Amino acid sequence: MSDAFDESSELEQDPPPFGSEASTSKAKAELVANASSAADQQDIVEGEKEGEERESWDSKIMFLLATIGYAVGLGNVWRFPYLAQKNGGGAFLVPYFIMLCIQGIPIFYLELAIGQRLRKGAIGVWSQVSPYLGGIGISSAVVSYIVALYYNTIIAWCLIYLLHSFESPLPWADCPTRLYKNFTYDHEPECVASSPTQFYWYRTTLQCSESVDLPENFNYHMAIALIVSWFLVYICMVQGITSSGKIVYMTAIFPYVVLIIFFFRGITLKGAADGVAHLFTPRWETLLDPVVWLEAGTQIFFSLGLAFGGLIAFSSYNPANNNCYRDAILVSLTNCGTSMFAGVVVFSVIGFKATATFDRCTEERNGLMAQNKTHNLPICDLQTELANSASGTGLAFIIFTEAINQFPGAQLWAVLFFLMLFTLGIDSQFGTLEGVVTSLVDMKLFPNLPKEYIVGALCFSCCLISMCFANGAGSYIFQLMDSFAGNFPLLIIALFECLSISYIYGVRRFSDDIEMMTGSRPNFYWMFCWKYLSPCAMVTILLASFYQLLTEGSSYPAWIGAKGASENQEWPHWCIVVAFFLILSSILWIPIVAVLRLCGIKVVEDSDPAWFPEAELREVHGIVPHEPTELERSIFCFNMDGTEGMCCPKYGLPEKSLEEEE
Repeated sequence: MSDAFDESSELEQDPPPFGSEASTSKAKAELVANASSAADQQDIVEGEKEGEERESWDSKIMFLLATIGYAVGLGNVWRFPYLAQKNGGGAFLVPYFIMLCIQGIPIFYLELAIGQRLRKGAIGVWSQVSPYLGGIGISSAVVSYIVALYYNTIIAWCLIYLLHSFESPLPWADCPTRLYKNFTYDHEPECVASSPTQFYWYRTTLQCSESVDLPENFNYHMAIALIVSWFLVYICMVQGITSSGKIVYMTAIFPYVVLIIFFFRGITLKGAADGVAHLFTPRWETLLDPVVWLEAGTQIFFSLGLAFGGLIAFSSYNPANNNCYRDAILVSLTNCGTSMFAGVVVFSVIGFKATATFDRCTEERNGLMAQNKTHNLPICDLQTELANSASGTGLAFIIFTEAINQFPGAQLWAVLFFLMLFTLGIDSQFGTLEGVVTSLVDMKLFPNLPKEYIVGALCFSCCLISMCFANGAGSYIFQLMDSFAGNFPLLIIALFECLSISYIYGVRRFSDDIEMMTGSRPNFYWMFCWKYLSPCAMVTILLASFYQLLTEGSSYPAWIGAKGASENQEWPHWCIVVAFFLILSSILWIPIVAVLRLCGIKVVEDSDPAWFPEAELREVHGIVPHEPTELERSIFCFNMDGTEGMCCPKYGLPEKSLEEEE
């Protein structure tokens, strides 16, 4: 928007409770002078003063790359392919895209729009919607802090593997030898019982104990990797979004370059077609299984990075007239397209590995039969080998590395693969921590402390706490936090976000804001999703998840060195207590802040609304008051006077009716 403004033009006196019309110093002075007589009835919020301007993206492409890098993370590469082949192959795409349309894109759109409109971090945004809702922003910040705490552990693992990828031969290519007391050498029994990649992962990298109750020795290599990874995050974030935004040119684009390289390498391998066919061959009967729908909804939700506060923080740095609707569609579809493309890449390599294993098994079986040995023959089944893929760390650090071992020039492929995982992880880490930092800065909890000091204190505290992952039980603690801290709280926060916009801020007011920013009004479908479909989908997923947890319980795979295999063990009681603490410490802020506010205690201090060029946007887009249709009145309870039924009080300046606006 141009800064030029005609002094003689009449400024529209239609202030919402959360914005202001001032755009230049002259206009601001004129507004204050004209309103001095009515100062007791109405507060006029001045625009941002010189020197207090909010940070902004250098370009639109920088924002898109940062948002795509935040949304496209490790889950796209190592979780979606596993879920697809496990839950019906190509049939899994049906619930996946349905949940994307009724849950993923609507909430993604909502967060981008509300952040751009109110121009604050998560805490500031929800406090502006209603002082009673400040707990939603605090909950988002707490969850982001906890998730960033253990998510950086993955980055540390990638750094360890990346460093050792330059060795020749690769350290996970063969079993190491052990020197016995009689001065004889032999392969490590634990490695022989498992595999070189499993041994290197569980014994060398993680130094796994046999239980979460037995942390055993401190893992110094892991501790150093954690310190280095947190230092890298600090360096990338300390200069704000201008600096970290430039870094995303590499971190957001590089994973796609590597995926394309692996794609062309993978499809030329023997067995690649079998792997891709196994991934996408539909098994339609799985659509009748409610667990398939539950996992599709959960994957969509966490893949897009909803409810962390990062999307709200990113969009708050956008121009006021940015088209957030187009951004939401573009980033969401890019995220899902990346998941499917990564699935093709992963299963082309898994198909190659499974085919190689099947060929060795067949050769061994034929050799035994040639010797007239018919007892205890190995069972060779290609589909069984393809189905034995894993998700998460097992896919990245065991199965994929085992396949890379069989590539010519394995070192090069290992460097590319783990560098890709590193850039995917650190991109998502930027967005997760940005939600915390922006909230702290906007709420002025430390008004005299520069932002770089806040970022430094945040990274330092995370680094100290993350030392709990640098021991034999560290990987089990990681699984505990991943299963509970980044699961239920995010669903609950997103549910409250949707309910707050629909029933407190108001769907009509929210649609008016989007029309003012983008020039086009959200259609009926998006309003219906925000008010009804998305909350129902999240409540269903929450109830189904709790039911599944209560009926099936929760366990973790413990590595048993003597057997060279993992065994599921139940979480001990103290872990259950920690899990409940992680969940409650995140979501209890929502009712606590509301109850304390009701009692007159302010947990989140009221702050002035951020400057927003409402009058200029209305004039540029030619916005006129929207007349609700009969369908909107009946479905969304829009009243003739412009108010909205089924809405709680706004606790802000009263909204003018349509007659008054005219």
